[in-house]
Amino acid sequence: MRMVGMVLGGLVLFFLFITFVVVSYGISKHNEIVRLDNAVAKRAGYVNSALQRRYDLIPNLVATVKAYAAHERGTFEAVAKARAAVGQFTVTPQMLANPEMLKKFQAAQGELSSALSRLMVVSERYPDLKANQNFLELQAQLEGTENRIKVERDNYNTAVEAFNNCIGQFPGNIFAGGRTEKPMFQLTTPDAQNAPQVKF
Repeated sequence: MRMVGMVLGGLVLFFLFITFVVVSYGISKHNEIVRLDNAVAKRAGYVNSALQRRYDLIPNLVATVKAYAAHERGTFEAVAKARAAVGQFTVTPQMLANPEMLKKFQAAQGELSSALSRLMVVSERYPDLKANQNFLELQAQLEGTENRIKVERDNYNTAVEAFNNCIGQFPGNIFAGGRTEKPMFQLTTPDAQNAPQVKF
């Protein structure tokens, strides 16, 4: 009888230990998923910040070019229209969870990049503009911003990949808690892969 009690006690301790290990692992995995989810949101914020910086610089760049090229009205209108379209979007967790909305956002960003490229072509026609210190500074700022956007977009995609792998693989899919995979930023137009450039 004593032997049976010791065996039962050992089995109870064994099952308690196994339960403790499983629960501890589950908590750890859940916390990892939450951490990766938050990393995606953080990286999305950085992308949004870089895009906002470009959005804020555009009126100054347009005003500077406009002063030299008043008759290039169509180009300025295209930039203003593309900027307005981009202004309707903000990178939010809801957008990131909606691939269709993210696709529209990326399309608007592609249109803006294309319009900025046309603006840079206009600026090449005006030698005085290319020598203007304000224009050179704005151009450098815009070029730096385009580089930041690329870096932050790449960092976001890396964070999304880690998150999607974690919730898609066993046993992370058990502890995902209803979370679904997040879409990555993709290039949506041929012009989107090239930052606006001006040749001096």
